[in-house]
Amino acid sequence: MIDRLGELGGAAPPAFWLVLLACAYFAVMAARLSIIDIRHHLLPNRIIFPSYAVAGVLLLGAAGLRALAPAGGEGSAALFGIPGLRIVAGGAALWLFYFLLRAAYPPGMGFGDVKLAGVLGMYLGFLGWGHVFAGTFAAFLFGGLWSLALLVSRRGTLKSDIPFGPFMLAGTTAAMLLLPAG
Repeated sequence: MIDRLGELGGAAPPAFWLVLLACAYFAVMAARLSIIDIRHHLLPNRIIFPSYAVAGVLLLGAAGLRALAPAGGEGSAALFGIPGLRIVAGGAALWLFYFLLRAAYPPGMGFGDVKLAGVLGMYLGFLGWGHVFAGTFAAFLFGGLWSLALLVSRRGTLKSDIPFGPFMLAGTTAAMLLLPAG
């Protein structure tokens, strides 16, 4: 994400500010949802549903402004289509993946996680498909390591419920911060 911000800062300053706003919103949303999910095992619709609109407007707006930037160079007209499509497709793909996981084993995942996955897929899709895969993998890795730590420390059992939202948000954050933009 940092690479993408640097790229946008020079090529399309308005797009830079939209992405920066999207990142700030993500940070606040992630903190609020993590606290709520840890305390109550709940990801409230009153936070998740508006996040679709905020992420959509800011990220699609940034992709559109980047495509219209005069310094875009060769192929800049295609930039709105590709990142714009990836934003929507990333959200849909991640939502569908989590929906299928929930359908396969409903006690294993709440529907709040499914709804959150769509928002996270939009953010990751803005950066590229590699980010979508890496963020998803990291979420399951972090959740698995936490579960293993609970088992080893005897603070949990195989039947213990753990809130998965914070791990989804941590995986997305790790992919956004650690991988170069695609």
